[in-house]
Amino acid sequence: MKKVTLLYILLFAISTAFAQPQKKSISRDLFGIFIEDLNYTADGGLYAEMVQNRSFEYSPSDIDLRVYYKKGQWHPFTAWEFLKTGNAIAKISLETEHPLNSNNRHYASIEIFTVGSKGAGLRNVGYHGMVIKAGEQYDFSVFLRTYQKGEAKIKLTEGDSILAETTINIDSAKWKKYEATLTSKKNSENASIEILFQQKGRVDMDMISLFPQKTYKNRKNGLRADLAQTLENLQPAFIRFPGGCLTHGDGINNIYRWKHTIGPVEQRIEDYNIWDYHQTMGLGFFEYFQLCEDIGAKPLPVLAAGVSCQNSARRRGDGQQAIPMEEMDEYVQDMLDLIEWANGDIRTTWGRKRAEAGHPEPFGLEYIGIGNEDHITPAFKERFSMIQRAIKEKYPEIKVVGTVGPNPDDKDWREGWAFARETKPELVDEHYYRPPQWFLDNLHRYDNYDRSEAKVYVGEYASRGNTLFNAIAEAAYLTSLERNGDVVSLTSYAPLFARIGDTQWNPDLIYFDKLHVYPTINYYVQKLFSNNSGDLYWSNIIVGAETVSCVQDSKTGDVILKFVNANDEPVNVTADLSSFRQMQKSASQIVLTGNKNMENGKGEFKDTDIQPVTSIIKVGKILTYEMPGNSLTVIRINKK
Repeated sequence: MKKVTLLYILLFAISTAFAQPQKKSISRDLFGIFIEDLNYTADGGLYAEMVQNRSFEYSPSDIDLRVYYKKGQWHPFTAWEFLKTGNAIAKISLETEHPLNSNNRHYASIEIFTVGSKGAGLRNVGYHGMVIKAGEQYDFSVFLRTYQKGEAKIKLTEGDSILAETTINIDSAKWKKYEATLTSKKNSENASIEILFQQKGRVDMDMISLFPQKTYKNRKNGLRADLAQTLENLQPAFIRFPGGCLTHGDGINNIYRWKHTIGPVEQRIEDYNIWDYHQTMGLGFFEYFQLCEDIGAKPLPVLAAGVSCQNSARRRGDGQQAIPMEEMDEYVQDMLDLIEWANGDIRTTWGRKRAEAGHPEPFGLEYIGIGNEDHITPAFKERFSMIQRAIKEKYPEIKVVGTVGPNPDDKDWREGWAFARETKPELVDEHYYRPPQWFLDNLHRYDNYDRSEAKVYVGEYASRGNTLFNAIAEAAYLTSLERNGDVVSLTSYAPLFARIGDTQWNPDLIYFDKLHVYPTINYYVQKLFSNNSGDLYWSNIIVGAETVSCVQDSKTGDVILKFVNANDEPVNVTADLSSFRQMQKSASQIVLTGNKNMENGKGEFKDTDIQPVTSIIKVGKILTYEMPGNSLTVIRINKK
């Protein structure tokens, strides 16, 4: 009897430390991802094409020759080597007369005078050497035009070693697509693709392509499986694409045009990349929307608001250019056509084009972004209003995401919010890249945002580093975004990917090379929050620390506790779970902790790499927990 009384007193004392629990609905779409073709995210990365510069469209004008390390190395034959083997005599040239199509202007032409014992042709090294796996199959294709019937030998090689080979017969004086499948006999980390012609005369070639058959979901023109799987593992609620600064481009002639990115890949209009390389558009809007569907994420395409990046023409801050108003009707129609393409019935013009591409069912577009980090100028305002008005008149159900510049508290941010109060988009996109302490100092940023105004999309943010402390500072901030999930509807870390050796921006969430993927500690924070999100936020459940949260998934009934400790010393917290009924007596516990100055390997896996550790714990009505120093802990309690 004394033990029972003592236990009652203890529980009563603990319960009186808690205020009355309260719950509110928060966004189910809170945690997503943002893909921009920066750091070779698309070509050479997520897009599984193994041939670099497959259509000879690279140009020195793609890059800033004043500062870029590829000066002198960036041209239509970048990544290509002219082969004259076995005493062959031949010449090569770049041609534009009678191209494959008007969108694909350049092609290579080889004229062979003496075939020799092995022929003449081209070799492509891909992106720093191709990774080939023994026993796996690779799909080769090329467009050729020849005036003499003959043969072409297709080989996968490493040095003098032949990994796979086949022969195709070429027989057309008009452009014709030839295809073959290669099965490798060996593994290689530094392979090349060769095409060698075995007859005299001229041969024109374009769109030389090699894809692994094992792409993500085994799709044609598909994605690199390990990179896409790393995204799927995040279980993002949405994907924002294709930018970013890439969207509004380097001047109005470089604004991203979604129509240039759909249809047969050989007919897509390639362009230079604002990040100083090239876009094949092989990863285009169809592929982005398909990725969203495959992962189970909502698409959030972003298109320019009729103005270019304010840093256009290398003019830092004052280079914004505007599409002339006499051309804006056509541009606005492009926006409306995108929505019809994504959601329209197959009897509509653009819905039929989607169906012809292999997707008769609508994609279910819900959000569309207009602009990115734009200076809030009169030209921007006029064009944004024109676009938004047209969308709302024809598609009132579409949620428009506006922009308030690149910083959390500057002139563009203030003027952007004032403009949003006039135009009333459903969401406004805030961006900030700040040191870790900024995130810890701004845990109450959204507490007093007006809930009657536009919701917030934190579209780009990062704490400028990949150490555990950076990741924990971001985790602490994410607990505040969950707490304010009734006004903050969407969030996405940026940038997402970086190919090691081809990186223009650091830090990034996921590093990779041609062999492996290297998730950062920041990635695991994103994964733990996204995999354990809820649509109900419970306040007054946890005491002992500020950087904690309690959410519930109304579909499953699961309760998720998140404890973040950005201090070096342990901190004790207590959770009163008595408000939840019919919960399991055990729970999964995932802990991310370690040396706060450590970061995971980039280009190598290290014994010191920090990853989450999962265990099973017992839980009751009262849960007490000692948070390790510099840690994120997620406890998930399933409903019975």
